Amino acid sequence: MTGQTKLWGGRFAGTSSPELSRLSRSDPRYFALAPYDLHGSRAHVRELNRVGLINDDELPGFLSTIDEVAHDVAQGKAVPQQGDEDVHTFLERLLIERMGPVGGKIRAGRSRNDQAANDLRLYMRDKVRGVSALVLELAEALAGQAEQHLRTPVPGFTHLQSAQPVVFGHQLLAHAQPLLRDLHRFQDWDRRSAVSPLGAAALAGSTFALHPELAAREQGYETSAENSIDAVGSRDAAIEFLFVCSLTLIDISRLCEEIISWASQQFGWIRMDDAYCTGSSIMPQKKNPDIAEIARGKSGRVLGDLMGLMASVKSLPLAYNRDLAEDKNAVFDAVDTLEVALPALSGLVRTFTVNVEVTTKQATAGFTLATEVADWLAKQDIPFSEAHEISGALVRFCETNGLDYGDLSTEQLVSVDPRLTPEVKSVLTIEAALEAHSGFGGTAPHRVAEQLTRLRANLDQVKSWTGDYQGLRVTPEDQG
Repeated sequence: MTGQTKLWGGRFAGTSSPELSRLSRSDPRYFALAPYDLHGSRAHVRELNRVGLINDDELPGFLSTIDEVAHDVAQGKAVPQQGDEDVHTFLERLLIERMGPVGGKIRAGRSRNDQAANDLRLYMRDKVRGVSALVLELAEALAGQAEQHLRTPVPGFTHLQSAQPVVFGHQLLAHAQPLLRDLHRFQDWDRRSAVSPLGAAALAGSTFALHPELAAREQGYETSAENSIDAVGSRDAAIEFLFVCSLTLIDISRLCEEIISWASQQFGWIRMDDAYCTGSSIMPQKKNPDIAEIARGKSGRVLGDLMGLMASVKSLPLAYNRDLAEDKNAVFDAVDTLEVALPALSGLVRTFTVNVEVTTKQATAGFTLATEVADWLAKQDIPFSEAHEISGALVRFCETNGLDYGDLSTEQLVSVDPRLTPEVKSVLTIEAALEAHSGFGGTAPHRVAEQLTRLRANLDQVKSWTGDYQGLRVTPEDQG
């Protein structure tokens, strides 16, 4: 490359200023896209071979050299130099150094514009199943705990006030269900993003890469982009990927908030395993839910990545602009965050133990069976508006006299309202309250068990999707 590695510059008389070079040079993290850039290069040289720009004798040399470069980069034997403006420059320099001037043929028919879009899309599609597998692990940890607590009562909350009793398994599965939806969103994203931008070149398409649909399949895509301008100028695939990552972390943060509460002395519901919590540098007695707190905090960080990229893309003119380079840091950060947070949180959930005595006692504290009284009265053909008032009056009577439902005599019940006959006591047990909510999706233990079975079947379907993937590869039939 005649001593310099720029992919541009022929029309410029002078050299770039140091200030421009520092600003323009790719973030060091972006060089991690080298395997994906080389994966696209294999498909591109086949495209150039199809139109005769790279002849049949040259093609094996290109493919073997690309493989050698990929190996050396992976092993750290080939590293970027200061003059390598970006990953594309770096890899083209290596190719020409090893092949001589003929290596420069690879630049025909493509641009850094479609390469950059393609590299990031390949990266996201390569990572999405691994990230999904980690989400699966957390959902399965929740399912495992739920199975152990299909009959463990806890108070359910609205407005963070004790409301009605539920089984703890139901509460845990209320966190697993959003994770299942997140997994389905990742699957939907992958289907929607199986479109290759390679072949769009700078923006108008290529005069050499005339069969981008073939190059798309060689890279593992379903098809190629319909519009070359859109292919290089849009980043909705990255934005949507970040949205699903952000929503996953938001769902995780709600679980983390509850774990932090459950582990507190005030709740006392769970005891965290020592391997998944930390202590205090000054207070020896402390067991801190650091994993949950760190994961909760990181949800805001990834949400910021999403907002930042959306702001960068807003109102950009078509087609490519350097603003779009902000896509990579945002996506890398989201993937890195999920890859480090999810395993730790899964371990925390999998290993905590539940204080059933405490949760059972709290399940009926604060008159959480008041709705059961109102429902029983409604079944006696009393309009619910009246039943609600009677049940509320009973709560007021108990509070005034320092009583709980179990302390009430027949005379006291009747003194509140004559329609409160002794039979009402049949619904004033935790077991009766849980079993009564037996509709589909309710907290009755047998319904929660059914929900758990369905959830695991759905998770198994997603697991087959994550398990089938072996990483980016060119299939034998595509190798020709």
